[in-house]
Amino acid sequence: MHPKALVDSCAELVKLCLTFEHPADAVVSRYFREHRALGPRERATLAETAFAVLRKKLLFEQLARSGSGPRERRLAILGFHGPRDFLKSALNDTEKSWLDACDRVQPSELMAPHRHNLPEWLARALQAQLGDDFQALADTLQSPAPLDLRVNTQLAKREQVQKELAKAGIVAEATPHSPWGLRLADKPALQRTEAFTRGAIEVQDEGSQLLALLVDAHRGEMVVDFCAGAGGKTLALGAAMRSTGRLYAFDVSGHRLEALKPRLARSGLSNVHPAAIAHERDDRIKRLAGKIDRVLVDAPCSGLGTLRRNPDLKWRQSEQAVAELVAKQTAILDSAARLVKSGGRLVYATCSVLPEENEAVAQAFSQAHPDFVPLEVAQELQRLKVEQGADLCSHDGRFLRLWPHRHGTDGFFAAVWVRK
Repeated sequence: MHPKALVDSCAELVKLCLTFEHPADAVVSRYFREHRALGPRERATLAETAFAVLRKKLLFEQLARSGSGPRERRLAILGFHGPRDFLKSALNDTEKSWLDACDRVQPSELMAPHRHNLPEWLARALQAQLGDDFQALADTLQSPAPLDLRVNTQLAKREQVQKELAKAGIVAEATPHSPWGLRLADKPALQRTEAFTRGAIEVQDEGSQLLALLVDAHRGEMVVDFCAGAGGKTLALGAAMRSTGRLYAFDVSGHRLEALKPRLARSGLSNVHPAAIAHERDDRIKRLAGKIDRVLVDAPCSGLGTLRRNPDLKWRQSEQAVAELVAKQTAILDSAARLVKSGGRLVYATCSVLPEENEAVAQAFSQAHPDFVPLEVAQELQRLKVEQGADLCSHDGRFLRLWPHRHGTDGFFAAVWVRK
């Protein structure tokens, strides 16, 4: 595609994403379906440009004020993903001079919002938690996340898959904490690899893998993934169970569970039973009350731990929406707890970094359910032989607390209990 046409397309996509009517990844996917002639490189440029604008929206809007032409074009130029000389070949002289002036702006010259690029309410909440460490997190959230894979240990060993990918020209390093994980430096077309086709690998952030590891599912057990979604953690649990026992994948969204089916078929697992439920008090839940060995509640949450991958979330969430989520999280956790049998394990998890969705929900649950004994996650990770497990936890060791800038994962939280 000619440089001018590509920049115009980037501006068009940026404009669509900035309406915030739909999640950015859905907007990008729909744009690609409507423009099927786009090649892989053009798609990569378009997607990364749109996501760069979402990550640095406040800064780019400030810089764009000194430029001319349509707003979305100025933003697309600032966020353009590609060689500078290629970009400049699409610009007029005025735009080139403006871009050069923008490039000369130093971070020290910027106001705080233009450095952290977060809505005020979220910046305030994160600063209260992190103090001097806040800007390090903000900087990390403005960069794309690496691509993590989980090796399906039912079908292959991590070292074997690593060598197999290397032969295909894909460099993968073992993740530092998850025993199942591989981390890629770039984003190759994994669907074309034999390892993907035969189900030996699945895309899954290392932090998400650690949540599944904390469930500590064993052969022959009855296990429930209460909010299974597209089933990333379900598949990890099924492999840990060596395809034995019975693993229920519950979700209120049949559409999300449909996305699990092709992944399940590739995985080779035969112990997974997806089931759509109407709500957390569905009759299916009542029938299983007190019978389940392990229950994972990966609760619906703000998703603010995934801002490297979903930067539009920070502009689409609000304090009010988070408060509404907390009520839903509490209700779901209470209902899921009924499934756990005496001596069974309950894990509550989110991909949020906000304490009201995390520690506050877990502590309220402990107070309301004295028959559930909290476990120290730091000790559990040590028992599970997770490298440097204590460094992945809150200061008191009670909870898993993963941060993108400290651990290289998405932001995750987990609490664990055993029923008396």
